Amino acid sequence: MKWVDDYPTHELGGVKYRRGYLEPFGATLISDGVVNFSVFSKRATSCELLLYHEGEEEPFVVIPFLDEFRTGDVFAMIVYDFDFEEMEYGYRMDGPFDPEHGQWFNKNKVLLDPYAKMIAGRETWGVEPDHLRQFQHRGAVIPHDYDWGADKPLETPLKDLVIYETHVRGFTMDESSDVKYRGTYVGLSKKIPYLKELGVNCVELLPIFEFDEFENSRVVGERRLYNYWGYSTVGFFSPKMGYAASSAHGLVAEELKNMIKRFHEAGIEVILDVVFNHTAEGNERGPYISFRGIDNKTYYLLTPEGYYYNYSGCGNTMNCNNAVVRNFILDCLRYWVSTYHIDGFRFDLASILSRDEQGVPMSSPPLLEALAHDPILGKTKLIAEAWDAGGLYQVGSFPAWGRWAEWNGKYRDCLRRFVKGDAECGPEMVWRIQGSPDLYANRSAEASINFITCHDGFTLADLVSYNNKHNEANGEENRDGANDNNSWNCGVEGPTDDEKVRALRLRQIKNATALQLLSRGVPMILSGDEFCNSQGGNNNAYCQDNPISWLDWNDLDKHRDVFEFFKTLIAFRKNHPALRRKEFFVGMNSSGYPELSFHGEHAWQFDESVPFHTFGFMYAETQRDHGAAEDCFIYCGVNTHWEEHSLELPIIPAGMRWHKVAYTAEKSCCEQAVDFGTVELMPRSLALLVGKREANTLNA
Repeated sequence: MKWVDDYPTHELGGVKYRRGYLEPFGATLISDGVVNFSVFSKRATSCELLLYHEGEEEPFVVIPFLDEFRTGDVFAMIVYDFDFEEMEYGYRMDGPFDPEHGQWFNKNKVLLDPYAKMIAGRETWGVEPDHLRQFQHRGAVIPHDYDWGADKPLETPLKDLVIYETHVRGFTMDESSDVKYRGTYVGLSKKIPYLKELGVNCVELLPIFEFDEFENSRVVGERRLYNYWGYSTVGFFSPKMGYAASSAHGLVAEELKNMIKRFHEAGIEVILDVVFNHTAEGNERGPYISFRGIDNKTYYLLTPEGYYYNYSGCGNTMNCNNAVVRNFILDCLRYWVSTYHIDGFRFDLASILSRDEQGVPMSSPPLLEALAHDPILGKTKLIAEAWDAGGLYQVGSFPAWGRWAEWNGKYRDCLRRFVKGDAECGPEMVWRIQGSPDLYANRSAEASINFITCHDGFTLADLVSYNNKHNEANGEENRDGANDNNSWNCGVEGPTDDEKVRALRLRQIKNATALQLLSRGVPMILSGDEFCNSQGGNNNAYCQDNPISWLDWNDLDKHRDVFEFFKTLIAFRKNHPALRRKEFFVGMNSSGYPELSFHGEHAWQFDESVPFHTFGFMYAETQRDHGAAEDCFIYCGVNTHWEEHSLELPIIPAGMRWHKVAYTAEKSCCEQAVDFGTVELMPRSLALLVGKREANTLNA
């Protein structure tokens, strides 16, 4: 492919070059051996392009951008005979050094291109870098010639998702995973059959944008601690090279695309956890990597004295509603959707994205509106963690434009408290089961991402095994991590041989899971919860690249009954559209019953305004409403009390009979007809029943 004026006009050190094209930003391979470099800086007085042979300390040529190579605030240059498989690049910029006014230019610092599509320097996970090396993270150029065939983002309706949050490395790093290339994109793709069997149809990956695992790395005891989670981005357009089975140049992109393509072939979407609220450059004492030396005042929120606002809790805050930064974020997300076929994004500390250039929350943030209405992102899932470290909490009020869903932190807290026996949470639990119409009345139930656990906090097994966090291994004297876990150890702190305690813990896990999967909204499961993965009570394992964070797949055999329970409830949810309805429907449907009703110990008698431990709720699912195989009724009886209770079952139409599908007090799920008009619930247990016609043999 030949572009207009595709010939060199200058030469330096044997390298030929000419004025470049202003767009797109970054390093773009425009033809064989010809690369266009384009970089923005509003306040730089000059810019140089440094070219390196792969891995070499010194550049083999430094090419200044001539005055005629700059238009507006953009420097652009085309370089010829560029061997993209053997070359790396960076920039040096000069300008005022005046930290009190937000200017940090330093002509001696080599800077990473913010738009670099590949970043060298951390090719293999955990290999100690040369910390004295001046240019730690180097841009690289990759071709985009991958053959996707007919693949594209799946565009599964959000309401139909069951999301599975996991860490690329931790998911298969333990030997028990029994996969080749453990801890990699390849290793993760080998577990697709397992995820298909479980029934999830979406994986949400902790950050895979390039980050430095050695950021704040230290040794505690005999363990090296890392930046394991990756919530500190170095490069927003580059996949994490350390997660690739092959670190050879450019193969990481192909490996990641292969993984995504295989997930799509299996009907499983891929959502990325993305971090635009801050970067790895930290506060005033942090390193020069990219933005600080390119245009600090544009990219970061700064106080009048030139310090960094710290709404992220990580040292700096990105200036997300600046027009340049807003376009940078849009370019990034469009790139991942178009080039990697990503299905959606979960935005870490997304409330920061609603702050203006003084850090004040905006009622109509331009960035959030632009993302909601962007044509390329039109079918892409947008999920907000609707709070930040500066105290802004927007669950239920996040600026959404009908497009944004939210991690429903109120759902998490309410369910945890209710299941452990807090009757005061009963009335709120009624709202949460309905899809939280008290929060999302102007949107829909699919705005609520219902989760009990996530990477940040206790696992589900630890939630029922520990009253207190146990983060001593983090080397911070157990001061880190949340203290308000709403957990209950069932009588013994940590591991125990007491069979009654162990049985109660398993029952509590199933109780919480059943409520989650029978609630309207979009359920999200933490990987490993389905087989009782434990972190030993560590509720902040951000630094633990070791068995504390890695999934122990031996637990799958130990807790096969819990896995089967998850599997049964996920399949049940898939087979019953009433559970996935996004509209907040009130009143009777064509069955002659309320579409969703709540019951006390006596059917149709329920006071949701007073605290309670025990209740039932029933969906009336109709063929006419949902296209189901036949009309049926779904009843869930819940007892979080420490005493046994009996619940009267609602009377259903003649010719129909209640069948028990699951009971958390039993080890396995086995459907059986109910001979009485009541269901007996032992202390802290839950039962799921389906009412259907006697002659029906349809699998519930």
